[in-house]
Amino acid sequence: MQALELTPVLQASIGPVTLISGVGLLLLSMTNRLGRVIDRARILSAEVEKSRAAGKTDESARVQLQIIYLRSEDLRWAVIFSVLSIFFVALLIMALFGVNALKWEINPIVITLFGSSLTCLVVSLVFFLKDIFLALKALKLEVGAQL
Repeated sequence: MQALELTPVLQASIGPVTLISGVGLLLLSMTNRLGRVIDRARILSAEVEKSRAAGKTDESARVQLQIIYLRSEDLRWAVIFSVLSIFFVALLIMALFGVNALKWEINPIVITLFGSSLTCLVVSLVFFLKDIFLALKALKLEVGAQL
């Protein structure tokens, strides 16, 4: 294949890379949030343990810790589905290259890979939004008395 013939093939195959960039930025945000959730869980866990050792019960901290644990699970699923979305885009790029350069007749596979990538992205965003709602619930619990 000549360089002039290869250029449009590469352009068509590389187009979905922008989707990887976008999902990658979402993934960065999700992993940053997950790190903060883990740090906050450790702090709250230590507070609950201190209260327990002193013979007190800090119900607010215990409930917040439960919410934080739920958030960590939601963020885990959000990250998993984001990574799966990127994985399907990478497979899509390889399939598009095969279709354009090698003349493979795999259009149903290309459509399935694209649909799978977008489905995983949507599921990931649902878990991400669920985390945001749980974070606001924990905030309301923490500052509710001052409102």
